[in-house]
Amino acid sequence: MTQTNKEPLPSQRLMVIAAHPDDIEFTVAGTVAKWVRAGTRARYVLVTSGDAGSHQPDITRERLARIREKEQRAAAQVVGVDEVVFLGYHDGEVEPTLALRRDLVREIRRFRPDTVMCYDPTRLFVGDRYINHPDHRAVGQAALDAIAPAAAMPLVFVELREEGLEPHRVKEVLVASTPDPDIWIETTDTIGLKIEALRQHASQFPDGWDPSEMVRKWASESGAQVGVSYAETFRRIILVREDDS
Repeated sequence: MTQTNKEPLPSQRLMVIAAHPDDIEFTVAGTVAKWVRAGTRARYVLVTSGDAGSHQPDITRERLARIREKEQRAAAQVVGVDEVVFLGYHDGEVEPTLALRRDLVREIRRFRPDTVMCYDPTRLFVGDRYINHPDHRAVGQAALDAIAPAAAMPLVFVELREEGLEPHRVKEVLVASTPDPDIWIETTDTIGLKIEALRQHASQFPDGWDPSEMVRKWASESGAQVGVSYAETFRRIILVREDDS
């Protein structure tokens, strides 16, 4: 059965918060590309630089981090995003600490996005072949805690106000990788850009594996639910409505 769907309009300012390089490209880059085409200014915030994402025995964390940061910037440019922030936490060791929440509040107050995309911290199992990475869950939880209410509260992290960063209310959150989506964003015109962006993460495909078939399959399955060729799914949380004072 085809779902009814009211796709949200692109926002003026979009922040995407993720754990690792390539997380965005696997999940939401089609929507980012679509919104950037429509005039959205977008910024990526990566909590880690993916410095544990390799099985090569002779590579160091420092070298891998530089490789993956370069790949992430290249991937962002494919979809029109030229602002990428790396917070420098260690891959595989992220926890939803107060320090991480503060760092994310700092980035939210600095950029002042209308919309933030992040990941569902409650999703532990994905099908019967994948346990969701603990960094994904930790970053999703920290992002939501930073968005509401911390970023908007003047007496939370007062030291950020001393840095000149005033409170900011995010208008909406689009939660990705959720088992309970209520929004489908059509990405038929930008799935090619999404795949090209993902291909920039060459260090993650050492055997030359091409992710395009898998990405198209996922997007096709999502799109079929609302009668379009390709789509990405989200749970939408509206924090500020038009009639709010």
